[in-house]
Amino acid sequence: MTTFVDRVELHVAAGNGGHGCASVHREKFKPLGGPDGGNGGRGGDVILVVDQSVTTLLEYHHSPHRKATNGQPGAGDNRSGKDGQDLVLTVPDGTVVLDKKGNVLADLVGQGTTFIAGQGGRGGLGNAALASARRKAPGFALLGEPGEARDIVLELKTVADVALVGYPSAGKSSLISVLSAAKPKIADYPFTTLVPNLGVVTAGSTVYTIADVPGLIPGASQGRGLGLEFLRHVERCSVLVHVLDTATLESERDPVTDLDVIEEELKQYGGLEDRPRIVVLNKIDIPDGQDLADMIRPDLEERGYQVFEVSAVARTGLKELSFALAGIVAEARAAKPKEEATRIVIRPKAVDDTGFTVTYDEHEEVYRVRGEKPERWVRQTDFNNDEAVGYLADRLNRLGVEDELMKAGARAGDGVAIGSEDNAVVFDWEPTMMAGAEMLGRRGEDHRLEAPRPAAQRRRDKQAERDDAQREYDEFDPF
Repeated sequence: MTTFVDRVELHVAAGNGGHGCASVHREKFKPLGGPDGGNGGRGGDVILVVDQSVTTLLEYHHSPHRKATNGQPGAGDNRSGKDGQDLVLTVPDGTVVLDKKGNVLADLVGQGTTFIAGQGGRGGLGNAALASARRKAPGFALLGEPGEARDIVLELKTVADVALVGYPSAGKSSLISVLSAAKPKIADYPFTTLVPNLGVVTAGSTVYTIADVPGLIPGASQGRGLGLEFLRHVERCSVLVHVLDTATLESERDPVTDLDVIEEELKQYGGLEDRPRIVVLNKIDIPDGQDLADMIRPDLEERGYQVFEVSAVARTGLKELSFALAGIVAEARAAKPKEEATRIVIRPKAVDDTGFTVTYDEHEEVYRVRGEKPERWVRQTDFNNDEAVGYLADRLNRLGVEDELMKAGARAGDGVAIGSEDNAVVFDWEPTMMAGAEMLGRRGEDHRLEAPRPAAQRRRDKQAERDDAQREYDEFDPF
Protein backbone atom coordinates (compact mmCIF):
# COMPACT_ATOMS: atom_id res chain seq x y z
CA MET A 1 0.00 0.00 0.00
CA THR A 2 1.35 3.45 -0.93
CA THR A 3 2.46 5.41 2.15
CA PHE A 4 4.77 7.99 0.57
CA VAL A 5 3.98 10.21 -2.40
CA ASP A 6 6.26 13.04 -3.53
CA ARG A 7 4.54 14.14 -6.75
CA VAL A 8 0.83 14.74 -7.37
CA GLU A 9 -1.40 16.60 -9.79
CA LEU A 10 -3.89 18.75 -7.94
CA HIS A 11 -7.08 20.28 -9.33
CA VAL A 12 -8.04 23.35 -7.31
CA ALA A 13 -11.06 25.61 -7.65
CA ALA A 14 -11.56 28.77 -5.62
CA GLY A 15 -15.02 29.82 -4.53
CA ASN A 16 -17.30 31.92 -6.72
CA GLY A 17 -18.28 35.38 -5.60
CA GLY A 18 -21.87 35.88 -4.51
CA HIS A 19 -24.23 37.88 -6.72
CA GLY A 20 -25.25 41.37 -5.72
CA CYS A 21 -28.88 42.03 -4.88
CA ALA A 22 -31.24 44.41 -6.69
CA SER A 23 -33.76 45.58 -4.11
CA VAL A 24 -35.80 48.70 -3.33
CA HIS A 25 -36.57 49.68 0.24
CA ARG A 26 -40.27 49.59 1.03
CA GLU A 27 -42.12 50.49 4.18
CA LYS A 28 -45.37 52.15 5.13
CA PHE A 29 -45.71 55.58 3.54
CA LYS A 30 -42.38 55.00 1.73
CA PRO A 31 -43.16 52.71 -1.20
CA LEU A 32 -39.97 53.72 -3.00
CA GLY A 33 -37.41 54.31 -0.30
CA GLY A 34 -34.41 53.91 -2.55
CA PRO A 35 -32.15 51.01 -3.49
CA ASP A 36 -31.01 48.81 -0.61
CA GLY A 37 -29.57 45.73 -2.31
CA GLY A 38 -26.47 44.39 -0.56
CA ASN A 39 -23.20 43.20 -2.08
CA GLY A 40 -22.31 39.55 -2.64
CA GLY A 41 -19.64 37.88 -0.54
CA ARG A 42 -16.13 37.08 -1.78
CA GLY A 43 -15.36 33.51 -2.80
CA GLY A 44 -12.88 31.58 -0.69
CA ASP A 45 -9.23 31.20 -1.75
CA VAL A 46 -7.32 27.94 -2.04
CA ILE A 47 -4.11 28.42 -0.02
CA LEU A 48 -1.09 26.12 0.26
CA VAL A 49 0.72 26.37 3.62
CA VAL A 50 3.96 24.67 4.65
CA ASP A 51 3.58 22.46 7.72
CA GLN A 52 6.78 20.74 8.83
CA SER A 53 4.79 17.97 10.53
CA VAL A 54 3.57 16.88 7.07
CA THR A 55 6.08 14.67 5.24
CA THR A 56 4.19 13.34 2.22
CA LEU A 57 1.68 14.40 -0.45
CA LEU A 58 -0.28 11.17 0.04
CA GLU A 59 -3.48 12.99 1.06
CA TYR A 60 -3.69 14.74 -2.33
CA HIS A 61 -2.85 11.54 -4.19
CA HIS A 62 -6.12 10.06 -2.92
CA SER A 63 -8.17 13.28 -3.15
CA PRO A 64 -6.81 15.45 -5.98
CA HIS A 65 -9.90 17.66 -6.41
CA ARG A 66 -10.20 20.51 -3.92
CA LYS A 67 -12.67 23.42 -3.90
CA ALA A 68 -13.19 26.38 -1.60
CA THR A 69 -16.68 27.56 -0.64
CA ASN A 70 -18.63 30.18 -2.55
CA GLY A 71 -19.58 33.62 -1.31
CA GLN A 72 -23.21 34.15 -0.38
CA PRO A 73 -25.46 36.50 -2.41
CA GLY A 74 -26.42 39.90 -1.04
CA ALA A 75 -29.89 40.61 0.26
CA GLY A 76 -32.24 43.53 0.72
CA ASP A 77 -31.98 46.03 3.55
CA ASN A 78 -28.28 46.53 2.67
CA ARG A 79 -27.30 43.08 3.89
CA SER A 80 -24.05 41.86 2.32
CA GLY A 81 -23.50 38.18 1.65
CA LYS A 82 -21.11 36.15 3.77
CA ASP A 83 -17.60 35.61 2.37
CA GLY A 84 -16.65 32.09 1.35
CA GLN A 85 -14.29 30.22 3.65
CA ASP A 86 -10.69 29.87 2.49
CA LEU A 87 -9.50 26.31 1.90
CA VAL A 88 -6.07 25.81 3.55
CA LEU A 89 -4.06 22.84 2.26
CA THR A 90 -0.96 21.86 4.24
CA VAL A 91 2.10 20.67 2.29
CA PRO A 92 5.55 19.44 3.36
CA ASP A 93 8.52 21.74 3.65
CA GLY A 94 10.30 21.82 0.30
CA THR A 95 7.21 21.55 -1.93
CA VAL A 96 7.53 23.05 -5.40
CA VAL A 97 4.37 24.22 -7.20
CA LEU A 98 4.33 23.97 -11.00
CA ASP A 99 1.77 24.54 -13.71
CA LYS A 100 0.82 21.93 -16.31
CA LYS A 101 3.63 23.10 -18.61
CA GLY A 102 6.28 22.63 -15.92
CA ASN A 103 6.79 26.32 -15.08
CA VAL A 104 7.60 26.92 -11.42
CA LEU A 105 4.91 28.96 -9.69
CA ALA A 106 6.27 28.80 -6.14
CA ASP A 107 8.99 27.14 -4.08
CA LEU A 108 7.62 26.62 -0.58
CA VAL A 109 10.43 26.38 1.96
CA GLY A 110 10.06 27.24 5.64
CA GLN A 111 7.34 26.72 8.22
CA GLY A 112 4.23 28.80 7.47
CA THR A 113 5.19 29.79 3.91
CA THR A 114 2.00 30.31 1.90
CA PHE A 115 0.94 30.41 -1.74
CA ILE A 116 -2.51 31.24 -3.10
CA ALA A 117 -3.15 28.47 -5.61
CA GLY A 118 -6.63 29.71 -6.51
CA GLN A 119 -8.00 33.24 -6.09
CA GLY A 120 -11.60 33.53 -4.97
CA GLY A 121 -14.02 35.49 -7.14
CA ARG A 122 -15.12 38.99 -6.20
CA GLY A 123 -18.62 39.47 -4.95
CA GLY A 124 -21.00 41.44 -7.16
CA LEU A 125 -22.11 44.92 -6.12
CA GLY A 126 -25.72 45.40 -5.09
CA ASN A 127 -27.85 48.17 -6.56
CA ALA A 128 -27.31 50.31 -3.44
CA ALA A 129 -23.58 50.51 -4.27
CA LEU A 130 -24.34 51.22 -7.95
CA ALA A 131 -26.60 54.23 -7.30
CA SER A 132 -25.36 57.57 -8.60
CA ALA A 133 -26.67 61.05 -9.31
CA ARG A 134 -27.57 59.99 -12.86
CA ARG A 135 -28.84 56.51 -11.98
CA LYS A 136 -30.66 57.02 -8.68
CA ALA A 137 -32.45 53.68 -8.49
CA PRO A 138 -30.62 51.00 -10.47
CA GLY A 139 -32.85 48.10 -11.39
CA PHE A 140 -29.91 45.69 -11.58
CA ALA A 141 -26.94 44.37 -9.63
CA LEU A 142 -23.59 42.92 -10.66
CA LEU A 143 -22.98 39.20 -10.76
CA GLY A 144 -20.29 37.59 -8.65
CA GLU A 145 -17.09 36.58 -10.45
CA PRO A 146 -16.26 32.89 -10.84
CA GLY A 147 -13.38 31.65 -8.72
CA GLU A 148 -10.04 30.74 -10.29
CA ALA A 149 -9.78 27.09 -11.32
CA ARG A 150 -6.45 25.59 -12.31
CA ASP A 151 -4.47 22.37 -12.47
CA ILE A 152 -1.16 22.42 -10.62
CA VAL A 153 1.57 19.90 -9.91
CA LEU A 154 3.12 19.52 -6.46
CA GLU A 155 6.64 18.10 -6.22
CA LEU A 156 8.39 17.40 -2.95
CA LYS A 157 12.12 18.07 -2.72
CA THR A 158 13.47 17.02 0.65
CA VAL A 159 15.02 19.87 2.63
CA ALA A 160 18.26 18.26 3.84
CA ASP A 161 21.83 19.49 4.31
CA VAL A 162 23.48 16.16 3.47
CA ALA A 163 22.37 13.55 0.93
CA LEU A 164 23.61 9.96 1.07
CA VAL A 165 23.77 8.45 -2.41
CA GLY A 166 24.91 5.06 -3.59
CA TYR A 167 23.86 1.65 -4.82
CA PRO A 168 21.08 -0.25 -3.07
CA SER A 169 22.40 -2.21 -0.07
CA ALA A 170 25.50 0.00 0.19
CA GLY A 171 24.60 0.70 3.82
CA LYS A 172 22.99 4.15 3.53
CA SER A 173 20.05 3.29 5.79
CA SER A 174 22.35 1.71 8.37
CA LEU A 175 24.58 4.78 8.31
CA ILE A 176 21.74 7.25 8.82
CA SER A 177 20.38 5.11 11.67
CA VAL A 178 23.64 5.37 13.64
CA LEU A 179 24.37 9.01 12.80
CA SER A 180 20.89 10.16 13.83
CA ALA A 181 17.80 8.95 15.65
CA ALA A 182 16.08 7.89 12.42
CA LYS A 183 14.82 4.29 12.33
CA PRO A 184 14.63 3.28 8.67
CA LYS A 185 13.83 -0.21 7.44
CA ILE A 186 17.08 -2.14 6.95
CA ALA A 187 17.68 -5.42 5.10
CA ASP A 188 20.34 -6.99 2.87
CA TYR A 189 18.35 -7.05 -0.38
CA PRO A 190 18.09 -4.33 -3.07
CA PHE A 191 15.47 -1.60 -2.81
CA THR A 192 14.82 -2.06 0.89
CA THR A 193 14.40 1.71 1.07
CA LEU A 194 11.43 2.87 -0.98
CA VAL A 195 11.18 6.39 0.45
CA PRO A 196 13.78 9.02 1.42
CA ASN A 197 14.68 8.77 5.11
CA LEU A 198 15.49 11.95 7.00
CA GLY A 199 17.48 12.25 10.22
CA VAL A 200 18.88 15.04 12.40
CA VAL A 201 22.56 14.95 13.40
CA THR A 202 24.25 17.00 16.13
CA ALA A 203 28.02 17.50 15.84
CA GLY A 204 29.32 19.99 18.39
CA SER A 205 27.38 23.22 18.01
CA THR A 206 26.16 22.37 14.50
CA VAL A 207 22.84 20.66 13.91
CA TYR A 208 22.10 19.47 10.39
CA THR A 209 19.77 17.13 8.54
CA ILE A 210 20.85 14.09 6.58
CA ALA A 211 18.77 12.25 3.96
CA ASP A 212 19.10 8.74 2.59
CA VAL A 213 18.22 8.91 -1.13
CA PRO A 214 17.23 5.45 -2.37
CA GLY A 215 17.16 3.65 -5.67
CA LEU A 216 20.15 4.96 -7.62
CA ILE A 217 21.24 2.40 -10.23
CA PRO A 218 22.57 2.63 -13.80
CA GLY A 219 19.95 4.35 -15.93
CA ALA A 220 18.22 6.05 -12.98
CA SER A 221 18.32 9.47 -14.65
CA GLN A 222 16.41 7.99 -17.62
CA GLY A 223 13.73 6.49 -15.39
CA ARG A 224 15.10 3.02 -14.64
CA GLY A 225 14.35 1.67 -11.19
CA LEU A 226 13.32 4.17 -8.51
CA GLY A 227 16.14 6.66 -8.94
CA LEU A 228 14.45 9.24 -11.17
CA GLU A 229 11.61 9.58 -8.67
CA PHE A 230 14.04 10.43 -5.86
CA LEU A 231 16.85 12.31 -7.59
CA ARG A 232 14.93 15.55 -7.02
CA HIS A 233 15.45 15.03 -3.29
CA VAL A 234 19.19 15.76 -3.57
CA GLU A 235 18.72 19.16 -5.23
CA ARG A 236 18.57 21.17 -2.00
CA CYS A 237 21.48 19.48 -0.20
CA SER A 238 24.78 21.22 0.64
CA VAL A 239 26.99 18.15 0.29
CA LEU A 240 26.77 14.74 -1.41
CA VAL A 241 28.10 11.68 0.37
CA HIS A 242 28.94 8.66 -1.78
CA VAL A 243 28.42 5.55 0.32
CA LEU A 244 30.48 2.73 -1.24
CA ASP A 245 30.10 -0.92 -0.30
CA THR A 246 33.54 -2.47 0.26
CA ALA A 247 32.08 -5.88 0.98
CA THR A 248 29.69 -6.40 -1.90
CA LEU A 249 28.82 -9.97 -2.81
CA GLU A 250 28.37 -9.14 -6.50
CA SER A 251 31.52 -10.18 -8.36
CA GLU A 252 30.98 -7.80 -11.29
CA ARG A 253 30.91 -4.72 -9.02
CA ASP A 254 33.63 -2.77 -7.22
CA PRO A 255 33.47 0.49 -5.20
CA VAL A 256 35.31 2.66 -7.74
CA THR A 257 33.03 1.55 -10.59
CA ASP A 258 29.99 2.15 -8.37
CA LEU A 259 31.23 5.69 -7.74
CA ASP A 260 31.68 6.37 -11.45
CA VAL A 261 28.22 5.03 -12.26
CA ILE A 262 26.48 7.17 -9.62
CA GLU A 263 28.44 10.25 -10.68
CA GLU A 264 27.33 9.71 -14.28
CA GLU A 265 23.69 9.49 -13.20
CA LEU A 266 24.04 12.72 -11.19
CA LYS A 267 25.65 14.38 -14.21
CA GLN A 268 22.81 13.25 -16.49
CA TYR A 269 20.25 14.59 -14.02
CA GLY A 270 22.09 17.94 -13.91
CA GLY A 271 22.33 20.86 -11.52
CA LEU A 272 24.57 19.17 -8.92
CA GLU A 273 28.03 19.87 -10.31
CA ASP A 274 28.85 22.53 -7.69
CA ARG A 275 28.08 20.39 -4.62
CA PRO A 276 31.07 19.16 -2.62
CA ARG A 277 31.55 15.40 -2.48
CA ILE A 278 32.70 13.09 0.28
CA VAL A 279 33.37 9.37 -0.12
CA VAL A 280 32.48 6.94 2.67
CA LEU A 281 33.93 3.42 2.46
CA ASN A 282 31.42 1.40 4.43
CA LYS A 283 31.51 -2.10 6.00
CA ILE A 284 35.21 -2.07 6.97
CA ASP A 285 34.31 -4.32 9.92
CA ILE A 286 34.44 -7.20 7.42
CA PRO A 287 38.08 -8.30 6.81
CA ASP A 288 37.74 -8.27 3.02
CA GLY A 289 36.08 -4.87 3.27
CA GLN A 290 39.01 -3.37 5.15
CA ASP A 291 41.51 -4.84 2.67
CA LEU A 292 39.58 -3.41 -0.30
CA ALA A 293 39.29 -0.02 1.40
CA ASP A 294 43.07 0.11 1.87
CA MET A 295 43.56 -0.70 -1.83
CA ILE A 296 41.22 1.91 -3.35
CA ARG A 297 41.64 4.79 -0.88
CA PRO A 298 44.84 6.18 -2.53
CA ASP A 299 43.10 6.20 -5.92
CA LEU A 300 40.08 8.08 -4.55
CA GLU A 301 42.23 10.64 -2.73
CA GLU A 302 44.22 11.16 -5.90
CA ARG A 303 40.94 12.11 -7.60
CA GLY A 304 40.47 14.82 -4.97
CA TYR A 305 37.89 13.12 -2.76
CA GLN A 306 37.93 13.34 1.01
CA VAL A 307 37.64 9.70 2.11
CA PHE A 308 36.32 8.25 5.38
CA GLU A 309 36.40 4.58 6.38
CA VAL A 310 33.45 3.64 8.58
CA SER A 311 31.44 0.74 9.87
CA ALA A 312 27.80 1.32 10.71
CA VAL A 313 27.70 -2.02 12.56
CA ALA A 314 30.85 -1.51 14.66
CA ARG A 315 30.29 2.28 14.77
CA THR A 316 33.82 2.95 13.63
CA GLY A 317 34.83 6.31 12.14
CA LEU A 318 31.40 7.91 12.64
CA LYS A 319 32.53 10.80 14.85
CA GLU A 320 35.13 12.00 12.34
CA LEU A 321 32.58 11.75 9.52
CA SER A 322 29.84 13.65 11.39
CA PHE A 323 32.16 16.53 12.33
CA ALA A 324 33.54 16.75 8.79
CA LEU A 325 30.02 17.01 7.42
CA ALA A 326 29.15 19.62 10.05
CA GLY A 327 32.08 21.76 8.89
CA ILE A 328 31.00 21.64 5.24
CA VAL A 329 27.40 22.41 6.13
CA ALA A 330 28.45 25.37 8.31
CA GLU A 331 30.55 26.78 5.45
CA ALA A 332 27.67 26.37 3.01
CA ARG A 333 25.26 28.15 5.36
CA ALA A 334 27.71 31.03 5.89
CA ALA A 335 28.15 31.42 2.13
CA LYS A 336 24.43 31.82 1.52
CA PRO A 337 23.28 35.45 1.23
CA LYS A 338 21.26 36.67 4.16
CA GLU A 339 17.57 37.06 3.51
CA GLU A 340 16.65 40.69 3.10
CA ALA A 341 13.60 42.25 4.65
CA THR A 342 10.51 42.18 2.49
CA ARG A 343 10.40 45.20 0.21
CA ILE A 344 7.35 46.69 -1.43
CA VAL A 345 8.00 47.26 -5.12
CA ILE A 346 5.83 49.92 -6.77
CA ARG A 347 5.50 49.58 -10.53
CA PRO A 348 3.48 52.53 -11.88
CA LYS A 349 1.61 52.01 -15.12
CA ALA A 350 2.94 53.60 -18.25
CA VAL A 351 1.29 56.89 -19.22
CA ASP A 352 -0.06 55.37 -22.45
CA ASP A 353 -1.23 52.10 -20.89
CA THR A 354 -5.00 51.85 -21.43
CA GLY A 355 -5.36 48.54 -19.61
CA PHE A 356 -6.76 46.72 -22.64
CA THR A 357 -5.94 45.87 -26.25
CA VAL A 358 -8.01 45.77 -29.44
CA THR A 359 -6.93 43.41 -32.23
CA TYR A 360 -8.63 42.00 -35.32
CA ASP A 361 -9.12 38.22 -35.36
CA GLU A 362 -9.17 37.21 -39.02
CA HIS A 363 -10.24 33.63 -38.26
CA GLU A 364 -13.30 34.62 -36.22
CA GLU A 365 -13.83 37.87 -38.20
CA VAL A 366 -14.23 39.92 -35.05
CA TYR A 367 -12.42 42.69 -33.24
CA ARG A 368 -11.20 41.14 -30.00
CA VAL A 369 -10.95 43.22 -26.83
CA ARG A 370 -8.63 41.80 -24.14
CA GLY A 371 -7.94 43.32 -20.76
CA GLU A 372 -8.53 42.70 -17.08
CA LYS A 373 -11.23 45.33 -16.63
CA PRO A 374 -13.33 44.71 -19.76
CA GLU A 375 -13.29 40.95 -19.23
CA ARG A 376 -14.16 41.29 -15.55
CA TRP A 377 -17.00 43.69 -16.33
CA VAL A 378 -18.45 41.26 -18.86
CA ARG A 379 -18.37 38.43 -16.31
CA GLN A 380 -20.24 40.64 -13.85
CA THR A 381 -23.01 41.62 -16.28
CA ASP A 382 -26.44 40.02 -16.32
CA PHE A 383 -27.27 40.07 -20.04
CA ASN A 384 -30.91 39.27 -19.32
CA ASN A 385 -31.24 42.76 -17.82
CA ASP A 386 -31.22 45.60 -20.37
CA GLU A 387 -30.22 48.18 -17.77
CA ALA A 388 -27.23 46.07 -16.73
CA VAL A 389 -26.16 45.91 -20.38
CA GLY A 390 -26.46 49.68 -20.61
CA TYR A 391 -24.28 50.05 -17.52
CA LEU A 392 -21.66 47.83 -19.17
CA ALA A 393 -21.77 50.06 -22.25
CA ASP A 394 -21.19 53.11 -20.05
CA ARG A 395 -18.14 51.54 -18.45
CA LEU A 396 -16.62 50.42 -21.75
CA ASN A 397 -17.18 53.86 -23.24
CA ARG A 398 -15.52 55.64 -20.30
CA LEU A 399 -12.57 53.24 -20.48
CA GLY A 400 -11.98 54.21 -24.11
CA VAL A 401 -12.88 50.92 -25.79
CA GLU A 402 -15.05 52.67 -28.38
CA ASP A 403 -12.25 55.08 -29.34
CA GLU A 404 -9.81 52.20 -29.80
CA LEU A 405 -12.28 50.25 -31.92
CA MET A 406 -12.62 53.23 -34.24
CA LYS A 407 -8.84 53.59 -34.47
CA ALA A 408 -8.57 49.88 -35.32
CA GLY A 409 -10.97 50.36 -38.25
CA ALA A 410 -14.15 48.89 -36.82
CA ARG A 411 -17.38 49.93 -38.52
CA ALA A 412 -21.03 49.70 -37.65
CA GLY A 413 -22.22 46.10 -37.67
CA ASP A 414 -18.75 44.60 -37.21
CA GLY A 415 -18.39 41.89 -34.62
CA VAL A 416 -16.70 42.71 -31.32
CA ALA A 417 -15.65 39.96 -28.89
CA ILE A 418 -14.66 40.69 -25.32
CA GLY A 419 -12.61 37.89 -23.79
CA SER A 420 -10.56 34.90 -24.87
CA GLU A 421 -11.46 32.77 -27.88
CA ASP A 422 -13.06 30.01 -25.83
CA ASN A 423 -14.98 32.26 -23.44
CA ALA A 424 -15.98 35.50 -25.13
CA VAL A 425 -19.10 37.62 -25.42
CA VAL A 426 -19.70 38.61 -29.06
CA PHE A 427 -21.99 41.43 -30.22
CA ASP A 428 -22.55 43.58 -33.31
CA TRP A 429 -21.08 46.99 -32.68
CA GLU A 430 -23.10 50.17 -33.17
CA PRO A 431 -20.69 53.10 -32.68
CA THR A 432 -21.80 56.16 -30.78
CA MET A 433 -19.98 58.68 -28.64
CA MET A 434 -22.93 58.97 -26.32
CA ALA A 435 -22.92 57.29 -22.93
CA GLY A 436 -25.07 54.24 -22.44
CA ALA A 437 -27.51 55.93 -20.07
CA GLU A 438 -28.22 58.57 -22.71
CA MET A 439 -29.18 55.89 -25.24
CA LEU A 440 -31.91 54.42 -23.08
CA GLY A 441 -35.27 53.77 -24.67
CA ARG A 442 -37.31 51.57 -22.38
CA ARG A 443 -35.88 51.41 -18.88
CA GLY A 444 -32.26 50.34 -19.12
CA GLU A 445 -32.33 49.46 -22.81
CA ASP A 446 -29.13 50.24 -24.74
CA HIS A 447 -29.20 50.02 -28.54
CA ARG A 448 -25.44 49.62 -28.93
CA LEU A 449 -25.35 46.13 -27.46
CA GLU A 450 -27.48 43.29 -28.68
CA ALA A 451 -27.90 40.00 -26.89
CA PRO A 452 -24.50 38.26 -26.91
CA ARG A 453 -24.14 35.40 -29.36
CA PRO A 454 -21.52 32.67 -29.54
CA ALA A 455 -18.88 33.23 -32.21
CA ALA A 456 -20.02 30.14 -34.17
CA GLN A 457 -23.64 31.39 -34.23
CA ARG A 458 -22.49 34.80 -35.37
CA ARG A 459 -20.51 33.28 -38.28
CA ARG A 460 -23.57 31.27 -39.32
CA ASP A 461 -25.71 34.41 -39.27
CA LYS A 462 -23.16 36.30 -41.38
CA GLN A 463 -23.00 33.46 -43.88
CA ALA A 464 -26.80 33.36 -44.06
CA GLU A 465 -26.82 37.08 -44.85
CA ARG A 466 -24.28 36.54 -47.65
CA ASP A 467 -26.33 33.62 -49.04
CA ASP A 468 -29.50 35.73 -49.04
CA ALA A 469 -27.73 38.58 -50.82
CA GLN A 470 -26.30 36.18 -53.43
CA ARG A 471 -29.70 34.58 -53.95
CA GLU A 472 -31.35 37.97 -54.53
CA TYR A 473 -28.60 38.89 -57.00
CA ASP A 474 -28.99 35.57 -58.89
CA GLU A 475 -32.76 35.95 -59.08
CA PHE A 476 -32.66 39.57 -60.21
CA ASP A 477 -33.53 39.93 -63.94
CA PRO A 478 -33.59 43.56 -65.21
CA PHE A 479 -35.22 42.39 -68.48
